[in-house]
Amino acid sequence: MTLARFVRKNAFRNKRRSILTVLSMAFSLLLLSFLMSVWRAFYIDQGSAESAQRLIVRHKVSLANFLPGFYREKIHTIPAVVHVIPVNWFQGIYRDAKPENFFARFGTDPDEFFDTYKELSIPADQLDAWRKDRAGAVADAALAKKYGWKVGERIVITGDIYPIKLELTLRGIFTSTQPNNALYFNWKYVEEGLAFAKGHAGTFGILVDSPQNVDRVAKAVDVMFANAPEPTKTETEKGFQLSFINMLGNVKAFIMVISLAAVFTILLVSGNTMAMSIRERTREVAVLKTLGFRRQTILGLFIGEAVAIALLGGICGTLVAYPLLLGMSQAPQLGGLFLVALREWKYVAPVAWGVAIASGFLSSAIPAYGASRTGIVDGLRHIG
Repeated sequence: MTLARFVRKNAFRNKRRSILTVLSMAFSLLLLSFLMSVWRAFYIDQGSAESAQRLIVRHKVSLANFLPGFYREKIHTIPAVVHVIPVNWFQGIYRDAKPENFFARFGTDPDEFFDTYKELSIPADQLDAWRKDRAGAVADAALAKKYGWKVGERIVITGDIYPIKLELTLRGIFTSTQPNNALYFNWKYVEEGLAFAKGHAGTFGILVDSPQNVDRVAKAVDVMFANAPEPTKTETEKGFQLSFINMLGNVKAFIMVISLAAVFTILLVSGNTMAMSIRERTREVAVLKTLGFRRQTILGLFIGEAVAIALLGGICGTLVAYPLLLGMSQAPQLGGLFLVALREWKYVAPVAWGVAIASGFLSSAIPAYGASRTGIVDGLRHIG
């Protein structure tokens, strides 16, 4: 009988209680690892290296306000600006209004789009075909696979904000190093069909020559239009994405509070279980001492049991979090976010296991120390 086997046998001597403890800790660690993966996707992940050179220009008041189209030429005059393109959100309905048929659609300029978004890759002949077709479109490979689109496919989107029906022809399928799941078309198609859309843009995407010049260009753009009727707010791509999240409130604090509550729950569950287990085995401790077990060995046995149960629960919880994130990554609206969170899982899982080990150790240290100090005579007299 080795010490490791002794710990394993005793950890599950009361199978019902041990299994319930593992399940409780697994749920807590599932919640912790899920939330921390999402938190890292929000605030730690910086996207592709190319996105560090891009800025998004929008109306300072609201995204619902348009910017004049001639801002594009003015922004081009700022030193260190390489490309400027309009990026206009097109709501609309594809097939029907069911959530599974929702995906991002943007109107832009085919001539500079792939020069600005260099992490997107498309065959040269497909790009040339898109540039020549005013009613052409390109789609992310994952999105095309989802709907079974092929080059030459006819895609009809009925607008709602813009009262126009887009009858697009898929001219190309691109691949991306980052989650994209979007369709892009030539914005001039909408401008030709709707007079009020001509000469306006929802946002502008800017490619700067180096990450070191990003802040300087952002300030220069906002200063240029500070006194204009339509002032601007220029942000990095990451900052632009976080502005949407901040509309929900202090998401960072919300996630951290729930994560701390999960850790506190782990400590309570583990501590209660170990206290009950050790109290029931007071006489057993006395017998072990009679047989020659040292105080340090007994202390290690009890702590080892707690750590083993906690670690098992932690592994189960984090492993369940992975398919949960994988399933959420298929969601129509937020799939891209959870796809990033799925990549962050591999960094969160070891931390969650460390939290489980620390929780097992901390929750068992005090009761195990007290049990190891119990005298042989007092222990044999104990009735529990």
